[in-house]
Amino acid sequence: MTETNDIKKGLAGVVADVTAVSKVNPETNSLLYRGYPVQELATTQPFEAVAHLLWHGELPTDAELAELRRTEREHRALTPAVQAAIELVPLDAHPMDEVRTAVSLLGAVDLAGSGSVLDASGSPEANLERSIRLFAALPAIVAYGQRRRRGQAPVAPRDDLDYAANFLWMTFGEESDPVVIDAFNRSLVLYAEHSFNASTFTARVIASTLSDLYSAVVGAIGALKGPLHGGANEAVLHIFDEIGQASNVSDWLEEALASKRKIMGFGHRVYKRGDSRVPTMKTALDELVEHYDRPDVGELYAELESEFVARKGIYPNLDYPSGPAYNLMGFDTATFTPLFVAARVTGWTAHIMEQLAANALIRPLSEYVGPDERHIEGYVPDAAEVEAAERPEEQG
Repeated sequence: MTETNDIKKGLAGVVADVTAVSKVNPETNSLLYRGYPVQELATTQPFEAVAHLLWHGELPTDAELAELRRTEREHRALTPAVQAAIELVPLDAHPMDEVRTAVSLLGAVDLAGSGSVLDASGSPEANLERSIRLFAALPAIVAYGQRRRRGQAPVAPRDDLDYAANFLWMTFGEESDPVVIDAFNRSLVLYAEHSFNASTFTARVIASTLSDLYSAVVGAIGALKGPLHGGANEAVLHIFDEIGQASNVSDWLEEALASKRKIMGFGHRVYKRGDSRVPTMKTALDELVEHYDRPDVGELYAELESEFVARKGIYPNLDYPSGPAYNLMGFDTATFTPLFVAARVTGWTAHIMEQLAANALIRPLSEYVGPDERHIEGYVPDAAEVEAAERPEEQG
């Protein structure tokens, strides 16, 4: 590394582009979707309305919401081809592998015969249609993934249920209580978007090459699978399972910190005063704890949070309340990150369309720290190589 280059590992603090999709307001510590605090959206809006907001910049009128719901419901069903593709994935593979495979196939089918790779990025109108189709299809994909691991057949969607209620219906095969639907809707809204996070940036990098929207989403799914990003909500539940009950927290945490173990569900690169999404999701968790009569979950949550904050001064992020909330709803732990995909696809696709609207290929430089130039003994360059070596240096 030379003194002339200031390397930002992990791109920490680097402003790579502009966006109108979301930001964290440092004055209020609120995550804003198109200017609206996410906690307001989560407690007042159906997820379909928030998807419209992310894609179009404004909340929908009644007519616009009705049209989006009509279109979304047309594409809810699990197609035979996608079901077959999911069933090719081994049962002991991670469910994110099912989701990645299914989305890749959806893209291949949708784009078949659409032209050469030079036309892959698509028009704004086509990409909005693709975004809605993915938004509509993911609940069936995620729901069937969980059901088949339980030895259950897929459940057909219902046109009389909204997005969150239908998602739960396809997963569990029964209508959920309103308190559960509301908690699930809140989680989807809270997970929908978060500026240039790792998976969103991955999607924008892929889109910047003028690849297609589906490829960008598949790349984002791969990034989200990592435990330092989307996989953290799974890790929280594993921690809860390890601890068992509130009375075990102190000893467990003492040992975990002594072994320098990373405690998932706490801390966030963006938030310094605590994740602004947590209070809204914690309220939903409290309601679920009461609904299912599981005070033990609330006690374990409170004790671990209190102990960790007291010892480390690091506060929970959204994964901390969402993990136990999803568990109480009945989702398998391995399904938590696919649920994240179903929510975040709205933010990803909003960013993909924003990237393409004013595109520049994302191609950063690196600081080389390997060996100096060296040559194979006895190698003689030809004339073309000599000519190329004498050209002025180019960056690219």
